[in-house]
Amino acid sequence: MAKPIIISGIQPTGNLHIGNYLGAVKNWVELQNSGKYEMYIFIADLHSLTGNMSALDRREQIIRTAVELMAAGINPEKTVFFVQSHITEHSELAWIFNCVCPISELERMTQFKDKSERQVKNINTGLLTYPILQAADILMYKAAKVPVGQDQIQHIELTRDIARWFNNRFEDYFPETEPLLTETPKVMSLLEPAKKMSKSLGEGHVIELADEPKVIEKKIKKAVTATEGGGEAPGVANLLLFLKNFADKSVYDQFVEEEKTGKIQYGDLKKQVSDSISSYFQNFRDIREELMLDHDKIAETLIVGAEKASAVAKKTMEDVRRMVGVR
Repeated sequence: MAKPIIISGIQPTGNLHIGNYLGAVKNWVELQNSGKYEMYIFIADLHSLTGNMSALDRREQIIRTAVELMAAGINPEKTVFFVQSHITEHSELAWIFNCVCPISELERMTQFKDKSERQVKNINTGLLTYPILQAADILMYKAAKVPVGQDQIQHIELTRDIARWFNNRFEDYFPETEPLLTETPKVMSLLEPAKKMSKSLGEGHVIELADEPKVIEKKIKKAVTATEGGGEAPGVANLLLFLKNFADKSVYDQFVEEEKTGKIQYGDLKKQVSDSISSYFQNFRDIREELMLDHDKIAETLIVGAEKASAVAKKTMEDVRRMVGVR
């Protein structure tokens, strides 16, 4: 019996940070290693074109993202691992989906509004049609499930609608993909803990998986713990979240209890957090350093992954072209 297909992707827009790891990558690795699914993970370089990155930076970042995903545990022997633009059928299917999706559905997308506000000088059409390419990424491989957090449900619902609109207009072909809701911790900025951790806020706001121990220690020392006017301290909650994921349970429980009783020493908490993160990602840093020296191996890995993905995509597009009446 065939395993259910799971697909997900990540834009090559900077080094992986703890928010990426806890929000997506850690879960991908667990799903991959469970052996229950046929996994497809891709680097969404076409999606990254909606931003402001230069061509040179994008080329370098694609390689870096591939290296870091592999160092974090994505195994090309267990997962079909590829670069989105290497499968040209994604763009072709997206165009066909453009022609069945009402524009009003795109205009109500929350992410379009958010991204338009963040890059007011570059509100391009790709920001609007982004969810259609995302639907093509998913439905190309007839994915049964897509691992997402609650904030991505709207896009999965649109993907389901697009599958339904296509099936009703042409033939019953695409599945209505289900979201695989994952408990994604909300990782907040170190310096502005009311905001989600993001590279766009600045280097001091994030901890990258590749950060050396001294860098991690310096960033954590500057992390905000107190809040003006007292009350709950989201900065402390953020540091405890790091302990929960990267330290032994007994260590985490100890600091939680100290926080409840008011006995916590924030200097001790920060020292434990920086030590725990540094230790947890030591293996990641070692593998990353090794892979960064062997671009030929990375290129070969991505070529093999593209060949596997292409075999599926070509078959899907042969069927779709026949159904819509082209070629």
